[in-house]
This record gives sequence, C-alpha cells and structure tokens, in this order.
Amino acid sequence: MLEKRLLEELLGIAVSTGADFAEVFAQQERSGQLRLISGKIESVRDNLLSGVGIRAFVGTKTYYASTSDTSREGLLRCAAAVAGAVGDANGQTTLINLTPDEIKVEHVSYLPGDVETSRKAEILREAADAASGCDEKITQVQGVYMDVDRRFLVANTEGLCREDRKVRTRLAITAVASKDGENQSGFYGPGGGMGIEFFEKVSPTEAGRRAAKQALTNLSAVYCPAGQMTVAIENGFGGVIFHEACGHSLEATSVGIGASQMAGKLGQQIANPKVTAIDDGTIPHGWGSFSIDDEGNPASRTVLIENGILKNYMIDRLGSRRMGMPMTGNSRRENYTYEPTSRMTNTFIDNGPDKNEDIIASIEYGLYAKEMGGGSVNPLTGEFNFAVKEGYLVRNGKICEPVRGASLIGTGAQILQDIDMVGQNLATGQGVCGSSSGSVPTDVGQPLIRVKKITVGGRS
Repeated sequence: MLEKRLLEELLGIAVSTGADFAEVFAQQERSGQLRLISGKIESVRDNLLSGVGIRAFVGTKTYYASTSDTSREGLLRCAAAVAGAVGDANGQTTLINLTPDEIKVEHVSYLPGDVETSRKAEILREAADAASGCDEKITQVQGVYMDVDRRFLVANTEGLCREDRKVRTRLAITAVASKDGENQSGFYGPGGGMGIEFFEKVSPTEAGRRAAKQALTNLSAVYCPAGQMTVAIENGFGGVIFHEACGHSLEATSVGIGASQMAGKLGQQIANPKVTAIDDGTIPHGWGSFSIDDEGNPASRTVLIENGILKNYMIDRLGSRRMGMPMTGNSRRENYTYEPTSRMTNTFIDNGPDKNEDIIASIEYGLYAKEMGGGSVNPLTGEFNFAVKEGYLVRNGKICEPVRGASLIGTGAQILQDIDMVGQNLATGQGVCGSSSGSVPTDVGQPLIRVKKITVGGRS
C-alpha cells in the first residue's frame, strides 16, 4: 500500500522532535450500498475512501494528523505536522527499520467489487418481496444491501509492519404493518464477515419474513405494563444489553482514566457465578472479527468475566500505557481520520447451565423480551435504558400476549448480579457501535437469560 522506505521516513520524521513512539495507518476502503423502498431501487452508491493517519506518543499524550493526500509530499507534510505538534526540531535523525510481517487473511469467495450490482439487487428484492407477501397489512418495506472491502496497513517505530483485508456484507430490512390508521414496524439486519456467499447460509426470504412478522406482532400487541418484573431476554441481539450496559465499562477508553464503574475491580465478583462474558475478534467470518486490529496487534479471544469474576479489560496501546497492562487486540477506528481507541469486537455472554424451557417455566409473572432495540448508557455509572422491539407477557411459566412500548431500565453493575439463569442457545446479532473513534461493526450475543428483577418502563 505504501513502500517500506517511505514508511520508515515518515516514522523517523514523526519521532524527530521528542516522541517516544510513532505509528502510520494507511487505508483503502471500497463500500457499496443499494437502497430499496416500496419495491423500487431508490439509490445505488459506490464509495472509495483512501488516506493516511500518523500518530505520535509522548508518554500518555498523543498527537494525531491525517490526510487524503497520499503523494509523498502530502505524507511528509502530515508527518511534519505531527512532529511539530510534539516539539521543535532538534536536528536529530531517527533510523527506523521495518520488518514486514505476513498475516493470514480470511478467504472470501466473492469480493464485493467482483459481484454485479444486479445480483445484489436480486437479493434485496427477494427479501423485500418476502416481507410484502407475508400479509396484506404490510404496507411498506424498506431494504438496504451493504458491503465493504477494507484494506489497511499499520507500521510503527517498534518495527511492526502489517497489512489486513476485511470484507463485510449485510442486509437490513424494515417492514411496516398498518391497520385502522396505526403503524408498527419490524426490523431484521443480518450481516457477516463474508462476501455475497453470506446469503448461502442466511436466506433473504427468511430475513424479510422475520421483519414482517415482528411488525405484525407489534400491530396486534397491547401496551406493556410498567413496574419491576422478572425478565427473560432472548438470545442474539439481546446481547446488546451486555454490550452497552457493561461492555463499554470494560474498555480501556474509560477504565484507563477512571471513568468506569468497573475500574479497579479485577479479580472481584461483579456478576452472578453463572455469567461468563467474552470478547472474541478471532471468530471466523465474524461481523466484528479481523486478523489484526487497527494498531497491528493480532485479534484475540479475551475472557472478560469468568464465572462472575472480572478477569480482563479490553486494552489498546494508550490504555496499556495508562494502565500498565498488555494490549488485547481491541484497538479500532472507523477510518484513517480517527485516532484509534479500545473497542469491542464480537462480545457475548457464553452458554450457561440452565435449560431454556426451565427459564420461561420459572417465571410466574414477567416479561419475555424476544427482540431488543437500541438504547443509551453512561459508562461511568452504568445507567441504561433500552427499548424492547418485540415482547410478550409471561404468566405461570407460559409466554402469553404480545406487548409493545416496553423498555428496560437499570445499571450495568446491578443487572450482572441479577442475571440468575443463563441458557444454552448462544447466538449473535449484528450492529454498529459508535464511540470516540467513530462507528465500527460489532457483534453482540448471548443465550436466553433471566434477570430476576429489573425496572420495566411501560404504561401504568
């Protein structure tokens, strides 16, 4: 992507004014998107992003500059800007010797650029037609087909020089059901670290039907009652609760500056002993997987919580310096214009000891959250509020009528203690997580779990 000699020159300039470490990140990314509304392809986009970011460290202070001018002159100016921010030129020359390292890149059968747009449109239409055909009450369907081919290189003053390539593909379907002037929506958005062959394992037809069925269920649902309840949260995207309420509090971004509810708690019992939580960027073709992170470190499987005990944090280079702990391969950024920081990859609560049927049967009265939606969280306090996209009341161990308008309100530290049953049907769901280094693809996941007591927002 960039020649070795040029990389060495850029790094030498970046540390020439007193920095103790420097890094070059070069990126070339092609992304495509097709958008469908009411049976018609409304837009087709094909974007190319190319640029370089250069970062220097002085202890735990960082200096960063980026440029889309990838000519030699443009890159030299970028490196000089970083060096100038660090300090005044001292006339010293630092010799950098890079050792390029071959990294095994995941095999992809079909790169996005090699697939005809018409084939992608067929998949989008298949999903939309399936949603529309579910019921006459489905009045509108919107769909998006997205793919990304991301190539990047990382080189630093420790001699590291590595490249990676990651392909991702995703289908997102939203269906609207209408009756007597009322509208309710349903959504399903599967994705994976693959090319169009992803749809050999995920059916566009089933994706469309799943979105439509959720909309139809919500159309017939009554409003959820409010109050404290026992809640069962289903697998897959239900893991967004852990991701938001607890996962962000385990990132060095917040832990390293003491702005986390989990700071200083390594080795402590922070969750029910049935809870084991893992961040794993090595899962083959995972939505949040990669070979190396955006600082060039190999992806890893990090056990965050084991049998309720806090074992690890997710740590990038800056967090490593602040905390005196090793990096875990969790440094990520949206693109070269962002300075990287510690982020989740594929993060999930692992399978537990309880049978799924026993979890539902154990609830005398409560809520079954089949599908979770978005929400908000404060990493310092762990306070969260999440919408339930599809929910049902549970009475006497049986799933009963659907409810809508439900939300789950609590704190991350408390919900970890109150998860008292963990099932055995681990699955993941795909999303995009936003933080200080931009938006990155992340997987969330869990088996069916039971929270013995949580505040449910609804109608009194």
